Amino acid sequence: MEERKNTVDSDLFEQLDEEEMSKLVHDAQEEAIRKAALEKEAEKPVRRFPRWLFWMISVIFLFSTFSFIFQTYSIPAIEFLTASARLSANENIQSYKKSVVTIAAGDSKGTGFSISSNGFMLTNYHVIEGNEQVQVDFPEEGVYMADVVDTYEEIDLALLKVKGENLPFLKLAEQPAHMSKNDMITFIGNPLRFHGIVNEGTIVDSILLNDWEEEVIVIKAPVYRGNSGSPVIDDNGKVIGVVFATMKHDVYGKVGLAVPIELYQEAKQ
Repeated sequence: MEERKNTVDSDLFEQLDEEEMSKLVHDAQEEAIRKAALEKEAEKPVRRFPRWLFWMISVIFLFSTFSFIFQTYSIPAIEFLTASARLSANENIQSYKKSVVTIAAGDSKGTGFSISSNGFMLTNYHVIEGNEQVQVDFPEEGVYMADVVDTYEEIDLALLKVKGENLPFLKLAEQPAHMSKNDMITFIGNPLRFHGIVNEGTIVDSILLNDWEEEVIVIKAPVYRGNSGSPVIDDNGKVIGVVFATMKHDVYGKVGLAVPIELYQEAKQ
């Protein structure tokens, strides 16, 4: 395909932790109270600052702070979670979710998924970059320490291994995976500090990025920070790709990008 000049955002793993977000909200509240107190002191003695107005300003500012946070993360939260709840009612989806893990690498978090019963799993290279060991958390199997056993930097993938047996896992599509434009896909990840969030989308294209030798999958889907390493699953329940970035596409607007799973299968040979 013709190479397109688009801006790719590969920073899809979380770097703002709960403590930082809590501090952001707390500082905003303190600033609102401080400003309200200064305004009260500036009032003439004959005009008391109404207590009800003080609390109304505080509540409005608090609401605005949370609104700012959601705007910053570009997510309509209710629709996002409602869609995941709807999709999670499906028994197959419930089974897939058991294999999707949260990966903690230093101060950052991303997504990964198990690909064998004896502990092998995939994620993005940029999620684990600079680490020889990372922590992985299964929804039901608990927390493990995983060794980084192989990396494929050129396709932004990494292979991890935990010491475990009889672990849930997702099956990889045969190579090359059969994909067509407008095919529906499902992906599962840990965006915005939520865990096991399911969403759906469609394959809309493939694209050759400026610094890549192979085309990647373009999906029209709600991909957010924390989705790095999310498995892209076809209607046969097999992984056809791994989410690694978003971009502003000339035709489709904001889209997600996924590494075709056959690139991993070729790289490991």
